[in-house]
Parts: sequence; structure tokens; C-alpha cells
Amino acid sequence: MTRLYLSQLKLSHFRSHKLARVECDARPVAIYGPNGAGKTNVLEAVSLLSPGRGLRRASAEDMTRRPEALGWKITSLLHSLHQTHEIEIWSEGGAARQTRIDGKPTPQTALGRIARVLWLVPSMDRLWIEGAEGRRRFLDRMTLSFTPDHAEQSLAYEKAMRERNRLLKDMVRDPAWYGALEGQMAEAGAAIHANRLAALDQLARAQKDAATAFPTATLELTQTDGEMPNGAEALRDALAQNRARDMAAGRSLIGPHRADLYGVYAAKNVPARDCSTGEQKALLVSLILANARALADDFGAPPLLLLDEVAAHLDADRRAALYDEICALGAQAWMTGTEPELFDALGDRAQYLHVSESDGVSAVGSIT
Repeated sequence: MTRLYLSQLKLSHFRSHKLARVECDARPVAIYGPNGAGKTNVLEAVSLLSPGRGLRRASAEDMTRRPEALGWKITSLLHSLHQTHEIEIWSEGGAARQTRIDGKPTPQTALGRIARVLWLVPSMDRLWIEGAEGRRRFLDRMTLSFTPDHAEQSLAYEKAMRERNRLLKDMVRDPAWYGALEGQMAEAGAAIHANRLAALDQLARAQKDAATAFPTATLELTQTDGEMPNGAEALRDALAQNRARDMAAGRSLIGPHRADLYGVYAAKNVPARDCSTGEQKALLVSLILANARALADDFGAPPLLLLDEVAAHLDADRRAALYDEICALGAQAWMTGTEPELFDALGDRAQYLHVSESDGVSAVGSIT
């Protein structure tokens, strides 16, 4: 089986960890310890091995250990598709983080070519009942896992939209100022929309006939206001025609930034937002597993999975089912919990890592 896994992770002055080093194999990693000991910080470090802002969406300055505040560094050995890469990520004095792969400086987006990382964290538990922004971010993380250049298209779209919004707020009416920006928004926006639809199609196929103990979800991409124009030309025309309305609002009201993700508990035909808290959590777990199964085929290896406190919110049978699916998939899942007993159903299929409160030196214990 082709694998994607970390065999070494070293943290220096990252969050609560002054110096921590983990050496492991391809099996799942069960991380346990008291609240506040820094378990999630380890997962956040791993999440930075993919494009984007990581599982906390924090700034580089916020990741710096206090009181030193000198900067931080993450070094890892990543085994990906029969190749081994040394990845270094660091920030100095709160500056934007930098990335080096195999000794060569690279843009952060280059991580998408060699790694795939998915996560599920407690803050996502309210995904179905809060605002559309969180659901778009969730969808874009899944989309990015299939299409690494989705991040660059999203950045291009956001940049052009910010400049167009500035013109709208300044009540600029000369169409000559808008043409180029709307062209950029249209090209990037159409690509974003197509990428999202392709990702949803892959998720649907991964859920179909899957042997899983978790409920499947039917997902649909909707728009907050009207429909998304079909293709770059149609989006460009819609933006031009909507300038007066956008000027009154002071922002762009058409485009992929107005999308929403509508989910339905398939077996019950109940909207996800109306499901119980436990059902909503099970649906999220199901989608992460479906995403991982689809990536195993698309990328060639299952992704790294980061599951923060997931065991505490599942009963014993569901926990055992989750562990069975992770092991069957062959994914290196990094999971956190306060007690080692939460991972009993894994047995020797996993390796165990104790994180304890200390002065930050060797705060992460040895793999067992």
C-alpha cells in the first residue's frame, strides 16, 4: 500500500512547546494528556504541512511561544508516494511564515503537491447551524485536497474582489475601471465554482456503497442570493450588469463568495441543520472519511487525518467503528483525547503519545 505519513516532527518555540520531538511510524498516533498540555498544538503544527492557515487559522505571530516571542520552527520528515521529503516551516519575529522543501525555499502552495491533510476539530461541530462562511471554508478545504491550485485561484479572486469593492464604496462609475477586475474575478470565480462541484461529485462517489458505520450526507452547492452564473463569460456579464446594485450595497453580491453548502442526512431525508448534535457530528466524521477515501484514489495515498477530541464525542461503538475505518484506509491519523482509555479499541494498531504540562522542554513524550 502506498502511504502518506510523518516519521518525524520537531517543534521549536511553537505555541506551548519550547522543544518537542516526535518519531513515529505510519500507524495512527493517539495523543493523550490533560487539557491545556498542548495536544492540539501538535495537530496544528501538522496542519501547517498543507496550504492555508492551518486548523486554527491563526497568524504566524500567534503561534509564537511566549514570553520569548522570537519566532518558531517546525521540521518534519514526510513520506509521500514512495518519496521522502524534509519540510521546514518557520516564522521569525511574527513575520509571515516561510517554507522550505528538501532544502529549497518554496511558496506555501507547493505543499499541496506532496501532502494532503484533513482535519476535524471541535469548532466545526456547529458547522450546520452557523453562518455560510464556515461551510464555504469547510467545502474549500475539501476542494483544496483534490485541487491544490484552488488556493491560488481563491487568492486571485479575493484580491480582485477587494479592489472592485473599493471602487464600489468610492462610488466610481466609470466602467473602464471595472473591466479588468471583473475579468479576473470571472476567470478565477468560474474555476472556484467548477472545483467545488468536482469535489462534491468525488465525495458523492466515495460515499456511494461505502462500508461505513456513519451516516452519509447528500450535499448541494447553493447561492445565498440567486444562482451562480455558468462559466467565466456569464459571470463577467453578471458582474457588469450588477454594478449599480453592488454600488448601493458597497460590495459584490454575485460570485462564489456567496455560495453555501446544504447538507441532508440521506437515510432520514432530514436537513443537517435540523439533526441532533450527535447526528451532526456523525455526518462530519462521515464526510471526512469520504474525503479521505476519495483522496486515496485521487492522490494515490490516504491523507494525514487530524482528529481533535473526536473520541470524546462518540460512544464506544462509534469510536471502535471510526478506528476500524481509519486502519482499513491505511491513514496516519493524529488523534487527541484526555485519557488513553479513549483509544483502547485501537490496541496495537496505533502508537501512543503522552503530552504533559511542563516548562515546554520535551513536553511531548515518547511514542509507545
